Amino acid sequence: MINNIKLLPQNNVTSIDHDKGRWQSLNNDPQFAVEGSWWILGALVKISVRIQCSDHGTPTPVVYVDAGHGMSERDCVCLHITPSGDYAAEVQLPLTLKALRFDPISHATIFEISAFKVEVLRQRVTLLQRLWGRFGGWHKRESALAQTVPAIASTCNDYRHWLEKYEIKPERFAEVQDLISQWRHRPLISIVMPTFNTPERWLVKAIESVRSQTYVNWELCISDDCSTDPGVREILTRYASLDSRIKVAYLGANGHICEASNSALGLATGEFVGFLDHDDELHPMALFCVARVIEHEPEVTLIYTDEDKISVDGERADPYFKCDFNYDLFLSQNMICHFGVYRVSVVREIGGFRKGFEGAQDYDMALRFLERVNFGGIVHIPFVLYHWRIHPASTAGGHEAKPYAQIAAIRALQEHLDRRGIEGTVVTAKGASAYNRVVYEVPKPDPSIELIIPTRDAPQLVGICVRSILEKTEYENYSITIVDNGSALAETHALFEELRKESRVRIVRDDSPFNYSAINNRIALRSSADLVGLLNNDMEVISPEWLREMASLSSQPGVGCVGAKLFYPDNTLQHAGIILGIGGVAGHSHKRFAGHASGYFSRAMVRSTMSAVTAACLLIRTSVYREVGGLDEKLSVAFNDVDFCLRVQKAGYRNIWTPYAELFHHESATRGYEDNPEKIKRFESEVHFMLNRWGKTLQEDPYYSPNLTLAHEDFSYASPPRVQMLPLGAQ
Repeated sequence: MINNIKLLPQNNVTSIDHDKGRWQSLNNDPQFAVEGSWWILGALVKISVRIQCSDHGTPTPVVYVDAGHGMSERDCVCLHITPSGDYAAEVQLPLTLKALRFDPISHATIFEISAFKVEVLRQRVTLLQRLWGRFGGWHKRESALAQTVPAIASTCNDYRHWLEKYEIKPERFAEVQDLISQWRHRPLISIVMPTFNTPERWLVKAIESVRSQTYVNWELCISDDCSTDPGVREILTRYASLDSRIKVAYLGANGHICEASNSALGLATGEFVGFLDHDDELHPMALFCVARVIEHEPEVTLIYTDEDKISVDGERADPYFKCDFNYDLFLSQNMICHFGVYRVSVVREIGGFRKGFEGAQDYDMALRFLERVNFGGIVHIPFVLYHWRIHPASTAGGHEAKPYAQIAAIRALQEHLDRRGIEGTVVTAKGASAYNRVVYEVPKPDPSIELIIPTRDAPQLVGICVRSILEKTEYENYSITIVDNGSALAETHALFEELRKESRVRIVRDDSPFNYSAINNRIALRSSADLVGLLNNDMEVISPEWLREMASLSSQPGVGCVGAKLFYPDNTLQHAGIILGIGGVAGHSHKRFAGHASGYFSRAMVRSTMSAVTAACLLIRTSVYREVGGLDEKLSVAFNDVDFCLRVQKAGYRNIWTPYAELFHHESATRGYEDNPEKIKRFESEVHFMLNRWGKTLQEDPYYSPNLTLAHEDFSYASPPRVQMLPLGAQ
């Protein structure tokens, strides 16, 4: 343990009671300098702290490491909550360490800090080497290494601990009976389960998981696909005689999963049908939660739940905490999957499962089901109610177990597009071989695009940005409007003179006070182009297809804003869509993840509907931009893009983030000090503006799970989750 560690208030924080460690943050960025003896240079340390907020808000502790080039988002480590209630993380200190900064929370409140500790876990080098590294030959190498402080696995992603702390306990199951007794309608739910040579222990567990349901108005419809193992028939016969709710059909010849599933479906008499694999398990509260939705939302057509994996020994892991229905994500992956419960009448109307789609039969059926229903009738239950068995022959253990499934999924999706009259081709998603990508056709002729780039000086950045667009963009029908907002440097004007020679580029002078929203509106609202693009002056194109990809999405009916995948210069992620509620208003998904990382269930590698995307690189139809009145000019600097996207969403359009449009964002990545009174006042007013206008919307992002944290951008588990299965109240 390192002694004499002190936290000294640095910015945006004032002491209330120093002896008790009570402080007040003046805005969303209170900062402490970490003072102490740094003979531990080059060591791996564990930093831990205990924080409590008076408003019961969630702390967002972050340690910033200055390795000689200042504090930046690239050189920071998020501390996560541990089973003891402390926040902690492991940090590799560079040999060139200059300073540490500790930012405990990201909102204005009164808070307490106690037990701030720095513990040495491993010393890397000798004292002589440290001195050499600081003053001699290792300096350059260590500076380079220090540019990326290693991300530490989140300690709050201990699923076993999370379940112990937050999952409903069996002793509370009896409470549901009082609630059910108040219902007027207790729907019969059919469970369809095809079997074939299922190992006895897993088949028994699957059946018992249905018989153990807290909701009892169910029927289990089993169809055995001519199993050659006589033990399967013995088990099924025994259970059918034991429980009258269990129905069994036996196929005379092996017909594979689609035929067996349809046979079981023929036994179903319920209003809704759910699908259970023969080696998986349902949570005891699964059918109660489903029936509760049906009871209180009579227009519902499709219900799906969260899911996790369960080992052959019964250990649960890898939970998929899903978002509400996300059409663009669903076109990339079967996010419904388990546990999906469908209105029977529609399932029969579409003919159930189709032979020839084995391995992706549930995806094919869901795609055809969606074509017949209103998406407003789809309900997501944010609880893990299905346990997917992991074993070598299961896709739960890896998609490579059934490669034919991906081939069938691509064919099912292509037919879905064809039936809907959507011009596009389905291919395997880049970097995510188990998932899909729809390559949409751009309408003919290619829509015209006006790219708007506001700038005040910064000639080097603007030059990189514009030249990368001109040199790398394969899309042809675009123009660039540079808005010169009071540039004064001779180098800037020399660059403008050079760029004026480009036929695609025009430069507009605007000497009004800086207001990002107003500057863009003056151009975009008057644009004659079909699509307008908002671009920061510090962007650099990576993928030549970036603009065609964004144009193909923007041109689709019902689509509003389209955002790109942005990287910091060190190839870590800067933007993969915006999540509402992080830090109080909004934050960037997967920020600081490695550039090649797949992200949470591959969400950093596939398209997704998002509530918002950053205006650092945003494309939208000009007509939609005008329809919502453009960016709100009351938000001159911060959150104008979040507000804009939310108004576009409210107008009935969906916003899409795409990983197939890649650009560098050469922002400094520093949080910066809001120590200028004018800046503090402006930022606080914009925060209050967003909170007043959007209220609870900022805490209930439909494209992000309430079981995932709002303290960080890393999709770690919420502690506590923002939703509870019980108590349910008077319903």
